This record gives sequence, structure tokens and C-alpha cells, in this order.
Amino acid sequence: MARLLGFIALAALVVAGAVWIADRPGTIAIVWQGWRVDTSVAMLLLLVGALALALAAALRVLGWAVRVPRGWRRWAQERRRRRGYQALTFGMVAVAAGDPEEAARQARRADVLLDEPPLTMLLSAQAAQLNGDEAAARRYFTAMLDRPETEFLGLRGLLMQASRTGDAAAALDLARRARRLRPETPWVLTTLFDLEARAGEWRAAEDTLAEAQRRRALPAVAARHRRAALLVERARAAEADGRPADALDLAARAHDEDPAFVPAVVLYVRLLGAGDRLRKAERTAERAWRSAPHPELAAAYRELAASADPVAQAQRMQHLVAGLPDHPESRLAVAAAAIAAALWGEARTQLEAAIALRPSTRAYALLAEVEEKERGDGAAAQRWLRLAAEAPAGEAWTCTSCGSVAATWSAVCPSCRAVDTLAWQAPAAIPLLPARAAAG
Repeated sequence: MARLLGFIALAALVVAGAVWIADRPGTIAIVWQGWRVDTSVAMLLLLVGALALALAAALRVLGWAVRVPRGWRRWAQERRRRRGYQALTFGMVAVAAGDPEEAARQARRADVLLDEPPLTMLLSAQAAQLNGDEAAARRYFTAMLDRPETEFLGLRGLLMQASRTGDAAAALDLARRARRLRPETPWVLTTLFDLEARAGEWRAAEDTLAEAQRRRALPAVAARHRRAALLVERARAAEADGRPADALDLAARAHDEDPAFVPAVVLYVRLLGAGDRLRKAERTAERAWRSAPHPELAAAYRELAASADPVAQAQRMQHLVAGLPDHPESRLAVAAAAIAAALWGEARTQLEAAIALRPSTRAYALLAEVEEKERGDGAAAQRWLRLAAEAPAGEAWTCTSCGSVAATWSAVCPSCRAVDTLAWQAPAAIPLLPARAAAG
């Protein structure tokens, strides 16, 4: 409505102006280079208006003539760009689908259509990897290092290649470079931690772990457990280097980080005993047994009084398991000590209770030992040994990553080199067999 009123007002002004000029006719003479033109004011105004309209039309046509080629070029570039991104998308889909030929074809097409090497280099590298051409992929990843926007992606690609080929030194160097570039990225910190641990650089790994925990790349509980594992390895190294005081300090720190972590407790108890701090070592073992009963802890406890007679050892073992007397591991520890002291009735009672709770190879083997040593009954011992062979596999230091079994705990799996994956558990999920009563 406002625009209509404005148009009416403007038309009224134009009409009024025209009427005013018509009521006041006049003449204008123009003399130029010997020419003379006589006309009225109205005619002159009309000619000026016509010239203005013609000039405006000419300028509009000229602008259109200039804009059309430029617009066509922009349209062609945009169409080319859309086709390039389409090829890039199809290439990524082909990589995800595991189609190396299609991925390589779309990578070449995207490279022709797009003038954006950072995007096409990544697709080309992935297509080369899919084709098994690791050398070509390495060239692409290396070329990406020269551009700030793709350097991190190039480092990640080269790092993955180095990890796959087992080049630990190159992988560690690349991970440290990636950390300098992007220290806040969680996978960089966790990968660097693993590589430093595999290289035995325990102190460096501990620093990286602290950084990962500060940036919340790891849960607090997992970080504390991993720190305890590193400290155990550092304590072992210090002991091997003849630095018992440092070893004891590191073992104490490991125990403080995770009091239920068996390797830390066992090492701490053993080093306390070696330093003649026997009472503290015993209290530490007895307290730890309540949350982490383990045969290695029982062995470390026995070693604290290695010179004691077998009956005294059997009595000491009762002190160790007092906080958790009915656990199968407690029963087995007491039974082993009772066998050493020739307390056959106690040994049988404990072993039968252990088998009722959880049949195991160890329990049946100990019963066979009782039969052999108490009665010299080889046939009965053989029957128990057959049951031992049929019993579920006992716990061992088993890698949760590859499933292999290690003779002793270490922070790095000896088989697959995974970090902090050895756990005290059965090597495989074997269903429990019912305990069969020994015949005769």
C-alpha cells in the first residue's frame, strides 16, 4: 500500500511539472560550430530524457555482455567442483567398501576435477593402501607433510604404516612429532604411551601417561593402573642395576597407585623382606590378600620366613589368609603349606573344600601329591592326576588382547606387544567339569 501511494504521489508531481512547463512555453537557442538550433523548453527536456534512457539501456546491455561470460565461467567452475566432490565422495565410499579399483579411478577423477591436493592426496593414499601399494601410499603421506593443513593426516598415515610393518623406531619418532603438532589429541597420547612402553622407555611413558590423564584421554582408574605397571617395571630395572633403595621406593609408589595390583604387591613385599622390614612386609601381604589372593603373593609371604620349619610356615599361612579364609586360593595356599609340614588331614580338608568351590588342575594335583606322600598309593595318585588333566584350566597371566599365556607378568605382552594387557585369568573360556569322586 505504501509503495502504491508513493507511485501515485510521484506521478502527480510529474504531471504537475509537465503542466507547469506547458503553461510557460519558452524558446532555447543553441549555437555551436556555426550551427544554430532553436527549440522549446519542453522539447529540450524531452530530448534530454530520451538520451538518458538510451544511455541507461546501453549501459545495461554492456553490463549484461560483461556478466554473462563471467557467470558462465563461474557456473562451469562450480559444476566442475561439484563433480570433483562427487568423485571424492564416491572414492571414500569405495575405500569403505573395499573396492580398490573404483577407489583409484575416483581418486584420479577427483584429482583432475579439483585443484585441492590436500583432499585428493588423502583419497589417493587410501586407494593405494587398498591396492596393497604401500610405497605409493607412503609417497602420498610424505607429500602431505609439506602442507600445514594435511601434515597431521600425513603423520597419522605414516605412523600406521610403521606400526603395521613393525618399524618401532620410526613409529615412535612419528608419534612424538604428532604430539608436538597436536598435543591435545587423545589417540596421539595413547599411541605414544604404548610405543614408549614397548621401547622400555618407562619414565617417558610415565610422563606421557600423566599428560593423557590431564587431558582426559584415559579414565582415572585405568591411568592409575597403568602408572602402577610402569612403576613396577622401573623398580625391576632399578633392582637389576643394583639400586635397592630406588627399587623399594618405586615399588612403594606402584603399590600406592593400585594396592590390589598383584605384581606391585608381590614386588613390594619381596623388597621389604630383602631390606629386613619383615613385619611391614607381612602386614602388607596380609592386607593385600583380602582383595587380591594370588599364588605369587603366597610364595612371597613364605619367602619372608624361608628358614622357618614347615609347621611354623603352615601356621604363618593361616595368618596370611585370615582375612579371606574361604577363598579357593586361600584353601590352596594353606593346603600346600600343610603338605610341606606333613599335616595330611588339614591338607585333605582344605583341598576338598577348594574343589567344592572351584575344581582346578592345581587342587587335583595337590591331592595326588598327598596320596603319594602320605600313603605311597601310586594308583590313587594317578586317578587324581587324571582328574587334574580333565579339570578346567587354571588361571595364568593371560593377554586379553591376543589370548597368549606368559610365564610371568610384564607390562608388555611378550607375544603381541600390547601394553598392560596381562591379566590373571583362565586362558580360554572352558566350561567347568563336575568334580568326580575318586574311586577306591
